Amino acid sequence: MITDDTYIARRLQLLGEWDAALAVLGPDADLELRAEIAVDRWFFQIQGHEEAKKAVAALDPASSTAHLLTARLAYSRLLFGRDPRADDRAVAEAEYSAAAESGDEKQRGWAEYHWGVLLDNIDEDTAGALPRYEIALEIATKSGDDYFESYIIRHLAHLKEPAEATALLRRSLHLRGALGARPQTIAAQAALAEDLPEDDPERAELVQISRAGARELRIGWLLSDS
Repeated sequence: MITDDTYIARRLQLLGEWDAALAVLGPDADLELRAEIAVDRWFFQIQGHEEAKKAVAALDPASSTAHLLTARLAYSRLLFGRDPRADDRAVAEAEYSAAAESGDEKQRGWAEYHWGVLLDNIDEDTAGALPRYEIALEIATKSGDDYFESYIIRHLAHLKEPAEATALLRRSLHLRGALGARPQTIAAQAALAEDLPEDDPERAELVQISRAGARELRIGWLLSDS
């Protein structure tokens, strides 16, 4: 019998079962893991912001994880328009910068990636986002992290020519599917569907499948377009 609560929580997180993942963790569980899952749940479901905020506040504020998650909360409030604070834009960039300088190469990659997304989605500064994505992709490729790569190439896609963009979106979808990352796979299905011509039968199929998955996992930002 598997009794490693951390392992079980990670697997449940990968399946988009965030409530169950948090329930598995006992009072002495890894605080960083709890915060990561709580922020993940907030980002996908757009629910549980206060719990996510408390989980992040319980971390060492000087840790790279705290920097990264604090920035992600600020960015997501801006992205979703959910009670954004006047300093959210500045906080997000400052915290991503701090996380990128933590000395941990993988954490630096994630910070660069998220920083690029901030520039891309909030500032509409694709020229500023591109080098951040490229740094992140180099780190992901060197480390052989397919999960991380799937995130980066999905966001790189819209900066490429149509044929290459579609190929990147397909690769992102296939990587996520192979890893069993369900909420990310659903998001990748929706992204690929949006990229395909309206009369493409695959588009309709992807829309149907991704919306059904989004309803089951209550992925708020996908359901808002249904």
